[in-house]
Amino acid sequence: MKESLKSLLDLLDLEQIENDIFRGRSPADRQQRVFGGQVAGQALVAAGRTVPVNRPVHSLHAYFIRPGDPSVPIVYTVERVRDGRSFTTRRVTAIQHGKAIFTLSASFQIIEDGPFHQAAMPEVPAPETLPTSLVRLTPLVGEDTARKLVENRPFDIRHATPLTWEAVGDPSLATPESIVWLKVDGELPDDPLLHVCLMTYASDMTLLDTVLLNHGLSWSDRRTQGASLDHAMWFHRPFRADDWLLYYQDTPFAGGARGLARGQVYTHSGELVVSVMQEGLIRVADA
Repeated sequence: MKESLKSLLDLLDLEQIENDIFRGRSPADRQQRVFGGQVAGQALVAAGRTVPVNRPVHSLHAYFIRPGDPSVPIVYTVERVRDGRSFTTRRVTAIQHGKAIFTLSASFQIIEDGPFHQAAMPEVPAPETLPTSLVRLTPLVGEDTARKLVENRPFDIRHATPLTWEAVGDPSLATPESIVWLKVDGELPDDPLLHVCLMTYASDMTLLDTVLLNHGLSWSDRRTQGASLDHAMWFHRPFRADDWLLYYQDTPFAGGARGLARGQVYTHSGELVVSVMQEGLIRVADA
């Protein structure tokens, strides 16, 4: 297992310090604010540990309230809102320095039968046919920097559409769609909650990039700043985060210094397993 994946699994293994109270931490080398996918994944771990295993999570809705401080632990308090016959509801608050930095509401449901349909998976090249992130990044940032970025990433990500860095240099590459294949870089145990929490983490890695890609912007262009504002996910069916997943993303709107992006996650065989929506703050210095 890749060392970066081991570190991520350690981050998601929260310490329980009291009934319905958990403590998490950030990577030791994290200098900026806490990554949004990390706090969302940890909050879902906290919620899931208070719910019976026969009730998988089917949705979450979250708000990013304040920037997280990576130098201190994050305390997660879980409120048991409801335990019904079919549904269980939990509300999680992440706290640092005595203030809430993040809130999450999650709903869990027993497995039931019902009507079924799904949107078809887009036709895209298979992940094995696409260049690795190292190959795509090397011409843009140099081999040494590209290798450091890839080594520190617990996911293998293959882009079927342009990178934001590529679109900055070539406006003709701007597009409202971003399509990536991703999977964790190693084998995982069979714990369903772990796979869901890892996808929650990964869902925040490229989603707002879709808004930037449509405008030829990049987080590295020294004029674009942003942050996640809210995040919603719906988990339709079980999946494995250590198998290839197609993350189809698009952006229906941007304005008022905010951008909206949505995503659909498919298995390699074409099953729609997750839907995602996120709004983010996006400010451009010369706008």
